[in-house]
Amino acid sequence: METPAALGILVLLSLLQVKHAVCDGPLQRLWMLREKGFYGKAGGLAHAAIHGAGSLAALVLFDVAAPLAAGLAVADTVLHYHIDFAKETLVRQRRWAFDQAVFWWALTVDQMLHQFTYIAMAAAVIIWA
Repeated sequence: METPAALGILVLLSLLQVKHAVCDGPLQRLWMLREKGFYGKAGGLAHAAIHGAGSLAALVLFDVAAPLAAGLAVADTVLHYHIDFAKETLVRQRRWAFDQAVFWWALTVDQMLHQFTYIAMAAAVIIWA
């Protein structure tokens, strides 16, 4: 694949945004939410794996070469898992609730870190594709 144009990268980032919304929304189950803050539990692992699979689909749809797409999908899976785990652990340990501003700050930082992951993935596509 030739170096993508700026418009192409915006398309890739849009695909990753849609993937994120679907994986954090309708594909995320209550058992996943309950287990994300406990290291190694199936719920957090499954949630991160769904994100990785979605990223792989977006990258393949964007025509990224299989080895790069697979590597980036694995990186997204690992990063997504640890970002969610850190946020969930912090919220649980501090007993922050949805009616407290600090809960929303934690959620906002969590989502920002996921978005930075997608920007890094797009940068990797620019550099290595």
